[in-house]
Formats: sequence, C-alpha cells, structure tokens
Amino acid sequence: MVRPKILGALLHEAGAVSAEQLERALEDQHGTGLRLGQLLVSKGVASEVDVGVSLSRQVGLPWVAPPLRPTQAAVELIPGEVARSRGVAPLDVEGRAIRVAVSDPLDLSTADDLRFLTGRRVDLVVSTRTGIEDAIERAYGGDLERLVDALPTELKAGAASSDELERATRSAPVVRLVDRVLREAADSGASDIHVEETGEDVRVRFRIDGVLRPAVDIPAAARRAVLSRIKVMAGMDISVRRRAQDGRLTFAHRDRSLMLRVSTLPVNGGEKAVVRILDPDASPGGMDTLGLSDTDTQRMRTLLRAREGVVLATGPTGSGKSTTLFAALTELDRDRLNVVTLEDPVEYRLAGANQVQVDRRAGLSFADALRAVLRQDPDVVMVGEIRDRETAEIAMAAAVTGHLVLSTLHTTDAPGAISRLVDMGVPPFLVAGGVTGVIAQRLVRKICGVCGGRGCDQCHEGYRGRTGIFQLLALSDQVRDEITRGAGTSRIRSLSLEAGMTTLTDDARRAVAEGLTTPHEIARVLHTDPGATVACAGCGGGVPAGAAGCPHCGRRRARSCACGERLQRGWRFCPACIRKTG
Repeated sequence: MVRPKILGALLHEAGAVSAEQLERALEDQHGTGLRLGQLLVSKGVASEVDVGVSLSRQVGLPWVAPPLRPTQAAVELIPGEVARSRGVAPLDVEGRAIRVAVSDPLDLSTADDLRFLTGRRVDLVVSTRTGIEDAIERAYGGDLERLVDALPTELKAGAASSDELERATRSAPVVRLVDRVLREAADSGASDIHVEETGEDVRVRFRIDGVLRPAVDIPAAARRAVLSRIKVMAGMDISVRRRAQDGRLTFAHRDRSLMLRVSTLPVNGGEKAVVRILDPDASPGGMDTLGLSDTDTQRMRTLLRAREGVVLATGPTGSGKSTTLFAALTELDRDRLNVVTLEDPVEYRLAGANQVQVDRRAGLSFADALRAVLRQDPDVVMVGEIRDRETAEIAMAAAVTGHLVLSTLHTTDAPGAISRLVDMGVPPFLVAGGVTGVIAQRLVRKICGVCGGRGCDQCHEGYRGRTGIFQLLALSDQVRDEITRGAGTSRIRSLSLEAGMTTLTDDARRAVAEGLTTPHEIARVLHTDPGATVACAGCGGGVPAGAAGCPHCGRRRARSCACGERLQRGWRFCPACIRKTG
C-alpha cells in the first residue's frame, strides 16, 4: 500500500491531480485489482503522460516520451508475440544491452523474462501504454495479415451463424484488427473511415484533408467479422444487414476521448460502413484561425457585434460550416450572454454554452428544439442546420425580435442562400428582415509547412491540414429591398458584387498568392481554371492574368516571376508556378 501513496504524492506534487481526486481514487482502488496509475487514467483524472513521468521518478528509470522508434536490431531480439503479451517495445541495442520501453515498471518479472530470452542486460525505460502499443504495431510488420490469419475457422469459411459471429466479434484477433484500424485513422488525422467491398477483398480507406486514401485491404473472409465488430461497438444490431443503421460510440485514444458516428448501408453483396471521427475537445479557435481575409474577418465581427439577425454559413457537406459557426461563438462573451446551440450531433464542447442534442427519433427536431429554446431567454442561438420551412421561419422570427441566430444551409454560394430560403416557402419580407449576413465557404488543403509542398513523411502529397476560402455577403438596404420585391439570385449577386463582395474564386487566389495553397488544389475544389485571374493585393478584386494593373483600384503590378507571371507588391508566392518571390 506504500507504492500507490508514493505515486499519488508525486502526481499531486506535479499538479496532475488534486488532493480530493487522489483521495477518491485511493478509496475506489480497493477491490478493483488496478494500480493507482491505471485507475486514474481510466477515470480520466490524469493523463498517461502524467502517470508515466511520475512512475519513472518513483522507480528511478528514464522517461521516454512517445512516439517511440524501435530499431531493427532490437526488434529482431524480441518476438512480436512476446512484445505484445508483455506490453514492451524494444528500442535499441548497445553492446550487450538492449533498451526496452515499459508502461508498468513495477512488473519486476518482465525484465527477468526478457533477460533470459535475449541473453543480454535489459535496460528499462518508462513510456505510455498507448505509445508502446503504437511502437509495437509499427515495429512488427505483417500484423494485419497475422490478425486475419488468426480469425476463427467458421468465419474464414464464410458460413458463420449469428451466434458464432457474435462470439467472433469478441475474439482477440477481431478486436485487435478493428482497434488497429481505428487508431491508425485517428493518428493520420482522418475524418472518416470507409469499409467497403471491392470484388474479392474488402477495402478500408481514410478521408484525410478531404481526400479519400487507401489504408489497408482485408480479405473478404474477414468482412463480416470486422463490420460486425464495428456495429457491436456502436450499439447496432449485427443480425440486421438489409437495412441502413446508425450508431455511435466513444473511443479512447492518446489521452483523448473521440466520438465515432457509424453508418451502415446495404450494398450489392454485403454492407458498407462509414465511421465519422469527431474530437469534441478539439474546438476551433476564433475567427482569425479560419483563413478569412482581414476585410472579411472585420465584416464578420461587425455582424456578430450587432447581436441580432440571422447569419448563415453555406456550402456542401464537409466544407467546414460548423467550424465557422463555433469560431464565431468563441468571439462572444459567453459569461454575459445566454448562448444555446442545437446540434445533431454535438461535435465540439464549448465552455459557457448550453448545448442541446437534437434527436428526431425521440421527437425533438430542430424546429421543436428552437421553439423551446426561445422560451429560455436566449441571446444567441446556433441551429445546426436549417432543413425545412418551419425551422427557417422560426429562426427569422427570432432574429427580427432581437436574437442573434447562427445556422447552416446547403447552397453553392452566398447569394444563393437567399433564394433557397424563399424556395422553402419563407416569405421574402421575412428573409429580408431576418438575414443579416451569409458566408459561403470551401476547404482547400494547405501546403505543408515542413517540406513546402515537395512531399515528406509529415504530409500527404505535399499538403498538410486545410484552410477555408470564403465569400461573405453582408446584406445592404438595397439588397433587402430587392429581396422584398422578389429579386432572383442573379440580381442579388450583381448588387452584392458592386457593394464589395468577392467570389470564392477570388478568395482562393488570394490564398494562393499568400502561399497557403496551390492552383491545382483550387481547381480540384472549385472546378475552375486557377490561372484565369489572381487577387489584387490592394483591394482583393480579381485581376486577369497578364493584366498590367487592377481594373478595380488601378494599382499596378510591381514585377514579374521567372515564369513570366506579373506579380503584385506583397505577394509571397507566384500564383501561377508557386515559386517563392522573396
């Protein structure tokens, strides 16, 4: 009973746990069979790193932070089965000694067994359990094939009964296989996992930075076991294969609690599953983190400071609309304002906001929830999506009575949102009076900051991460009058451009000129010719390639790139060839 108190004291001294948390954990420890560190991590009180560092101090062993990098010489001395069963990662060999990482240095038998196995002196270091597991998976190649080969015989034959299939989903090989896929997806920054049949094999792909990339191929014999394991984890019925299902689960990974949304769909010959990966704690920063131009950032903040009206974020699925709305919410004083969000699902945790999970199956639609919220004295309401006339009309009515309402809509550009609301059946006068601004957006991949776009082990095809390109429409009195008269999208777009609104293409070329992305990425996302125009560094207007000056403000270009493209003052990269301009 001494060691837990010593470890607890070290954690308390390091500020990792409070005295009250430590006392409760010691009380809960009795009868669990867990060490204090394991219990604290499982309850989310302390991180694996905090516990590992304190353990290393307790036993006087070196601490090695993940990621761990095993050498081939060390891996050859310890079989993969031993590394997995003992939870150790062989790191390197020096002379007659082998250095091995462990997460439980109090297990004294591990060093003795490894010493007998290798015939060498064993020098232990301490790291996290997750870091060691990741190192093991990287060090011992062919692990996926080994797990597939270890599947139960009845599954390989493809004729397993429902009971056999259910038992197989709890078997170690299947559990490890699915766990590895989930961890690799989370490590790579994937937003979605696709598990789908392709002829003889089952293909697993990750969506990274908006692009689907092959991850692994699994023999068809393992398909039902893998899909059934995912469905069991998500609380779905594994016996139902001819009907679409939805489920969700939480997944602990690297001191984070990820939320996974699972959707299955019957397809020819089987099922397809898509797993959406959400990190509720990875809430976006403020407006400055989105990639908006300075002008549009100030315009957006002006709309928020008004504290009334409807502000819409528009674009296709996966274009970052929710991230933009949350970035807007972070700019508000949530201590002095009653901020309520209606979401399906709740993607981010936002301190100081009252977040409501909408559930249509339980009879709580966006419209029902919005009516209830308006009786709760709100200042700001965020509605996850306007899907129907009823929700739209309630939102507009709330806006004209002094509330700030943020929501999303599926339209291709900002002016199109106005026509979309009218087409839903919302009276034009209510749209004109309620909507104050619309921001259309897309996400483009950013040039890797490590290699500058050439490609390296830190990026994918020279890209790493994404940024937004935007079009912001702030409704003027003239535009409101035209909406009331029933003007169409073309008229609204024309008036807004005259008032200073830029296009998505113009803003994308600004991102190219600032060195954030490439013309090829613009063409992929916007389906346009990225070399047709570039953004003026002075006014932001579109300038035809090769023009001597900006047709909007008259500013002349200062110099030319080696490729012949004329450059404007302040451009860090040539928008045609992406050469750095000095």
